[in-house]
Amino acid sequence: MANLAQHLLDSADEHGDRPALRMDDAVLTYAGFRDAAAGVAAGLRARGIAPGDRVGMVLPNVVSFPVVFYGALMAGAAVVPMNPLLKAREVEYYLRDSGARLVVALDSVAAAAEEAAAAVGVEAVTVGPVDPGEALGGPAGDAGIVERSDDEAAVILYTSGTTGPPKGAELTHANLRGNARTTQETLLEGTPEDVIMGCLPLFHVFGLTCALNAGVLAGACLTLLPRFDGAKALEVIERDAVTVFEGVPTMFAAMLHSPDRDRSDVSSLRLCVSGGSAMPVEVMRGFEEAFDCIVLEGYGLSETSPVASFNHPHAERKPGTIGTPIRGVEMRLLDDDGRDVGEGDVGEIAIRGENVMKGYWQRPEETAKAIPDGWFRTGDLARRDADGYYAIVDRKKEMIIRGGYNVYPREIEEALYEHPAVAEAACVGVAHPDLGEEVAAAVALKPGAEADVDELKAWVKERVAAYKYPRHLWLVEALPKGPTGKILRRAVEVPAGVAR
Repeated sequence: MANLAQHLLDSADEHGDRPALRMDDAVLTYAGFRDAAAGVAAGLRARGIAPGDRVGMVLPNVVSFPVVFYGALMAGAAVVPMNPLLKAREVEYYLRDSGARLVVALDSVAAAAEEAAAAVGVEAVTVGPVDPGEALGGPAGDAGIVERSDDEAAVILYTSGTTGPPKGAELTHANLRGNARTTQETLLEGTPEDVIMGCLPLFHVFGLTCALNAGVLAGACLTLLPRFDGAKALEVIERDAVTVFEGVPTMFAAMLHSPDRDRSDVSSLRLCVSGGSAMPVEVMRGFEEAFDCIVLEGYGLSETSPVASFNHPHAERKPGTIGTPIRGVEMRLLDDDGRDVGEGDVGEIAIRGENVMKGYWQRPEETAKAIPDGWFRTGDLARRDADGYYAIVDRKKEMIIRGGYNVYPREIEEALYEHPAVAEAACVGVAHPDLGEEVAAAVALKPGAEADVDELKAWVKERVAAYKYPRHLWLVEALPKGPTGKILRRAVEVPAGVAR
């Protein structure tokens, strides 16, 4: 059966009494996980959700996320995960664009989802952090699932380039099954004895595939941390004997620099995995020395489910690289004319394989542009050495990665343009020692208009998620432009004292 949810049923049959999900004192066994998800599936069917319908989810890393996620899959729906930090206008866009028929949100952070659902005219269901069945569940009945074909959508993840509105990457059951299996079998090499740290956001494909789906496939336990904090992460690793830690570089740095570092027993760790953005080599070395644990770095995107390459466990590890392509995936480096570049030369990473998305939801032209010949153009520039290891050089696209979260310049600029005093805006990324990049913006005002920096920051903060608004903002007479009048973000001059 092609439905990704079959992995949960299989693990429940084999490891029913073993812990599947943990969040502090709350523990759910695999049998309990299966039954709770089956109840959610029944509840969704009772609300009219049919196979192929989209279900929005606005949930942090709480027990209800995996239960609702697998319950929706069991009902045959496609899931649209969203960051709980999003504002109502952002949630509304995702609901409208995906055609979601219902959205599920955590009760304590449900205001934006409820407002958005009311605007779109769909139902919003609020659930608690541990037992979504109280609000969403129906009669459990049997734990059967709706069969889906390999090429039907399981998840629609919204991403964006530097122009245009966000678009949904349509990840199929085959995409996610294959990537979870390869992650589990060749990278994590997980067993039912493993405890995986669930601090990566599950609404992001890195956490969804590498922690939740791969963990379910292995029959491992996923211990959840709703909001990351370095000291709390160390506490959970010691308390739950975590064996696999997965995080973005800022998480590793937070643990490395935590005052509790030397008082924490992390001897249970056998493997750490880093992704989301480039891991500074000094952070990697410092972490491995402090915690006596190897860190393996990989690479992927929402459009590739996500894992595309990795420093494999039983191969030479090269710090500062993203390793080599994983099983079932091919990678090339192309010049601007679509031709392969030579060893050591810089080219755009192109990816082909079982992990590449079906396309962008209801955007055939965007899909054809991104995958013109079966190879997905990533927008990332890299070099390949003689051993086939890839090293990221730069991003062709101008996306900002702030603490592991993607921030798309166009979205911030659009919010600025809504201010009546703003004539032009350019959003850029600037270096940050802990977050990797910080969001910054240069703004030119309309003739005769007045607005100060704090006012503009507050304006954007009201309209986008808190991690997106520009912490650095300055006023300019005009922004640099190319021959066609297009604003050139890369040519924006950053004031002294703000690293670029």
